[in-house]
Amino acid sequence: MNYKQLSVRFCSFALCAIKNMTAVVKGRQLALAAIVATFSVVAVAAVLTPSFNIWHADVFARASFADPTNVTFTVNGRQINVTNAKETVVQQIVIGPGGNTGWHSHPGPTVVLIKSGQMSFYDSDDPTCTVRTYSAGQSFIDRGQGHVHIARNESTSQRLELWATYFDVPPGGAFRIDAPNPGNCVGF
Repeated sequence: MNYKQLSVRFCSFALCAIKNMTAVVKGRQLALAAIVATFSVVAVAAVLTPSFNIWHADVFARASFADPTNVTFTVNGRQINVTNAKETVVQQIVIGPGGNTGWHSHPGPTVVLIKSGQMSFYDSDDPTCTVRTYSAGQSFIDRGQGHVHIARNESTSQRLELWATYFDVPPGGAFRIDAPNPGNCVGF
């Protein structure tokens, strides 16, 4: 074997070793990233507030606007604007006695109709945690767009049925976004 052949063999061996070391390092980095991602998901899930005693949460319809559509609501003098709304979703939610939705928000405004029972609604941005009560036959608009809230059925014997129409839902995306307890309502 001459010098040239030996140097080619050595270089091939060295390059191969470097490639293998790089693959091992990348594999370890990938494994570390996977471990960090898993713990992050577990940590976030531990902070979020799941719903409780939801009997049904059926989606009855989901559709995209055929034409570019802007949605505007004015509630208590406050304007809620959605430019070029995406999808609209209609959902029936039945909450058993003592149940709640968990703290959450919606991507866009939501029209809520109370069909039966009584709903207690709490805002995350209310430092006094004042309840707003809605009864059968009433409706209201949640402004969405990151507004965190919780709905509770505080009855010990009756179910709460509500219908929600969500506006500006990303195509195929979530119309409910779980949120951590904001801490303004003690005991929730």
